[in-house]
Amino acid sequence: MRVVPPKSFTFEGGNRAVLLLHGFTGSSADVRMMGRFLEKKGYTVHAPVYKGHGVPPEELMETDYHDWWEDVKAGMNELKERGFDQIAVGGLSLGGLMALRVAYHYDVLGVIPMSAPMSTFNNADKLYGDVINYAKEFKRLEGKDQDQIDKEIMEFRQLPTDTLHSVNRLIREVADGLDMVHVPAMIVQGEKDDMIAEDSANIIYEEISSEDKQIKWYPDSPHVITLGNDRDELNEDVYQFLDGLNWSK
Repeated sequence: MRVVPPKSFTFEGGNRAVLLLHGFTGSSADVRMMGRFLEKKGYTVHAPVYKGHGVPPEELMETDYHDWWEDVKAGMNELKERGFDQIAVGGLSLGGLMALRVAYHYDVLGVIPMSAPMSTFNNADKLYGDVINYAKEFKRLEGKDQDQIDKEIMEFRQLPTDTLHSVNRLIREVADGLDMVHVPAMIVQGEKDDMIAEDSANIIYEEISSEDKQIKWYPDSPHVITLGNDRDELNEDVYQFLDGLNWSK
């Protein structure tokens, strides 16, 4: 059975533009509900899909954060080519790191890092577990039986893990660049997030140079906070933050 790969989306809702970025092993589906919510509030939302994501896991292990950054830049260019000169950026997990990176490489109106990791301690091991689960689920969706899945996972485990160490390099780079973030920021983390260090949001809040910044914790939310039990509250909070930015129109 062929698995249909996820696609980027653009929801055209109005004159204000938001770039939404998904997480590692995820896809634009991670942020689709938030995108639809913001579209109904008058925002145009674009979400790319990174190289190696939503495709066979073997292809993911051939990519690194430089590839994903190219997709983020293409997403920014997509909105600019549509005529938007004021853009806010938000992202989940890996996407939160990318959103912060965008905030110190581009002139954006505001940034929303959600569940963005700030520690590399045990991170590669956690990511590897995530990748193995992704690989098993992808092969299941391809219609393979358990014996075939077990055989292919055994082979998959022999692949180099450079991709995981690339994520750690990105974490260190973004952590070192937090002081270059000056735009308004809304930092978000779930209290049931067991993927990242629990002080990650606090580190971002303390280290960025933004004068206008806020941090919010969601008590019933896991790592993929955009799909968690607090998602309706999160969507409304994100909208309120965006609505308070200095849009020209």
